[in-house]
Amino acid sequence: KLNVGVDTVQHGVEGLTYLLTESSKLMISEIDFQDSIHVLGFSDELNKLLLQLYMDNRKEIRSILGELTPKLPSYHSLEWRLDVQLASRSLRQQIKPAVTIKLHLNQNEDQTAQVLQTDPSTLLHLIQQLEQALGEMKTNHCRRIVRNMK
Repeated sequence: KLNVGVDTVQHGVEGLTYLLTESSKLMISEIDFQDSIHVLGFSDELNKLLLQLYMDNRKEIRSILGELTPKLPSYHSLEWRLDVQLASRSLRQQIKPAVTIKLHLNQNEDQTAQVLQTDPSTLLHLIQQLEQALGEMKTNHCRRIVRNMK
């Protein structure tokens, strides 16, 4: 009925979807949305229709996007124990430390527990990597990314 190719229609729908989802993610104002679509070269009537479509549906789009986010487990509590093997039948003087960690997680109102065991040197390396990751989150680049994800 439109006398255009399937690819043209598909790209148009994908472009419109992208425009509405990104605008809803960022909760941009009417003026910013108008500025964004003005550069596309559409007629004033079409720009008004797109603005009305955005204003009518942005809250619904935002709620749908919120439902699509993955539900990751969250931290509840942590138990740990340090075990040290001092000797065995074959070796009378040895020191073999091991750290056992029981991590309690909440996921969809269900509690699960994961038991992990490692040696202290690996645990220290893990702590250093986590502290480095937390330091990265304080950079301006990461802050911009996190702000745009909301």
